[in-house]
Amino acid sequence: MSPKTADPAVRARLIESAARVLAEEGPNSLTARRLAAEAGTSTTAVYTFFGGMDQVWHAVRREGFARLATHLDATPDLADPVANLVAGGAAYLANGMANPNLYRAMFDRHDVPDIGNDTFGRLVGAVRRCVDAGRFHRVEPLRSLGWAVQSWTMRHGMVSLAIAELMPAEHVPLHFADMSRCLFIGYGDDPEAAERSVDLAMREWRPVDPAGAS
Repeated sequence: MSPKTADPAVRARLIESAARVLAEEGPNSLTARRLAAEAGTSTTAVYTFFGGMDQVWHAVRREGFARLATHLDATPDLADPVANLVAGGAAYLANGMANPNLYRAMFDRHDVPDIGNDTFGRLVGAVRRCVDAGRFHRVEPLRSLGWAVQSWTMRHGMVSLAIAELMPAEHVPLHFADMSRCLFIGYGDDPEAAERSVDLAMREWRPVDPAGAS
């Protein structure tokens, strides 16, 4: 195996190129030959690093969730559980808008069911901590699981609209903050407390321009 083929930078370039082709042209356009040409390498490198095109798909999706985990790990741990929930959402949005091609691939196929479970588990836990702290209504775990689904649906919808250029990137924080307040009040939070928590978490919001990102 040549040093060029073994270079981790080549693997990273293949993943980025695969995500771009998938996002722009769809799965039928992604072949080993096309991917190698886009990444400036050989088909040997594709099979060396991934074994086949199905494994390329898996690697792209895993990379997408790995970058999301990195964003979530960098979120500050606030004493306010509702603010923490909002901060996690802001990190989710920032990741998706910074990596639109990878983000699309994360949810395009579901042949590796374990991918993303840990990420959703974080959200479930964050919602449950708001319940345990008395900020949200005390409900059974199944009900709070439903609230986590609603929160994820909000985040996913906003990222999808933004990277499709159906919502201006600069509008995302405004809509995210407002919808979060509405959801939290519906879950039982005091309106003024919800306002303070959202404001605390959004103070460090940094909009990300998706143009040209991976």
